Amino acid sequence: MANSSLYDQVSVSEAFKQGGADIKLSFLIMGFANLVNKQFIKGFLFLMSEIAFLIAFVTQVIPAFQGLITLGSQTQGMQEKVVDGVKLQVAVEGDNSMLMLIFGLASLIFCMVFAYIYWCSLKSARNLYVIKKTGAKIPSFKEDFLTLANGRFHMTLMAVPLIGVLLFTILPLVYMICLAFTNYDHNHLPPKSLFDWVGLVNFGNVLNGRMAGTFFPVLSWTLIWAVFATVTNFIFGVILALVINARGLKLKKLWRTVFVITIAVPQFISLLLMRNFLNDQGPFNALLEKIGLISHPLPFLSDPLWAKVSIIFVNMWVGIPFTMLVATGIIMNLPREQIEAAEIDGASKFQIFKSITFPQILLIMMPSLIQQFIGNINNFNVIYLLTGGGPTNSQFYQAGSTDLLVTWLYKLTVTAADYNLASVIGIIIFVISAIFSLLAYTRSASYKEGAIK
Repeated sequence: MANSSLYDQVSVSEAFKQGGADIKLSFLIMGFANLVNKQFIKGFLFLMSEIAFLIAFVTQVIPAFQGLITLGSQTQGMQEKVVDGVKLQVAVEGDNSMLMLIFGLASLIFCMVFAYIYWCSLKSARNLYVIKKTGAKIPSFKEDFLTLANGRFHMTLMAVPLIGVLLFTILPLVYMICLAFTNYDHNHLPPKSLFDWVGLVNFGNVLNGRMAGTFFPVLSWTLIWAVFATVTNFIFGVILALVINARGLKLKKLWRTVFVITIAVPQFISLLLMRNFLNDQGPFNALLEKIGLISHPLPFLSDPLWAKVSIIFVNMWVGIPFTMLVATGIIMNLPREQIEAAEIDGASKFQIFKSITFPQILLIMMPSLIQQFIGNINNFNVIYLLTGGGPTNSQFYQAGSTDLLVTWLYKLTVTAADYNLASVIGIIIFVISAIFSLLAYTRSASYKEGAIK
């Protein structure tokens, strides 16, 4: 424990200034202090990692960085060559901008990992300086290794998941962000063609250029949809929970079961069934025509306005039972003494709901509502399975009248192969979601009450 406090007091720079030659050389030759102080295995591992890094840096990292900067210079194609006096067209394998970008980013992550290992070697040298200064025994490799299974076991457990996060989360995420600053679209598809860095041009095109006429209407509908989808599910879910839990209502379990059936059915099945049900020639229109309520089919999914309203109503069918279940749990655990006292004081049911029930439900469900709002901004399933983003809109680029930003992003990627624009949309979705989540959550009563406690 005494050594631990000294480690905190002595910085790496102080150890370098005050330490001996072995400590100073450790800043240049990793593991040198460990080797001098007979920590051979630990010192050898640090030294081998430095040698491996230097070899990889010269042979792999520098070319990868060059490729990251240029994104390629040789285009794939046919080149004329003279063979035995005869001119021939020979296929030339060009650069692949996509692979160059990926390998360049991977090299950056590789350098960051080595920087961490280098920092660990410096801290190890600092620890040796402190140990020798206090006259304590220098731990063996076995003793250091045992700390990975005891005091630092959490670091051991986190090592493998951290590597997975770096390779399969951080690298693809950074790659996606980088695409927003390139011209990687259907005109520049590797390996046949090269793409290059273009700076903020794509953001200008989306926010103030040729894509603005599509982006802002789609953004507006995305926010309108998210608000209505969240609010309607919450309000009607709470009302349904109040009705089912009202005193005097019989067969409460049966009513709960009836409304929960929609949860038991997979969502994509419900949406596909509703898509066929609301089709212009579907069963619902046929039924309305048969009983004489309409003379021609209603365009539930083929008219832009009707389609948007239909989507909101279908989402209520899918989402209200979830809110009903959560609200039921809250209502059943409300303090009965407070409600009974309000009834004795002559408060009406509406006043009790307004002043006691609803504030309690809102307080508990506010974090969930924020999550639902963000989820609805990115609600791919409901839109894509119900309308596919349609009906088509000739004024929009690769987007229909009911497309959200996330479904438009999908079309830009899969249909149009405009990966740069899709990346810009992805970044904008993230910024909107992050800002709203941060502002809404930190200003909610749930957060403030938790902060006070």
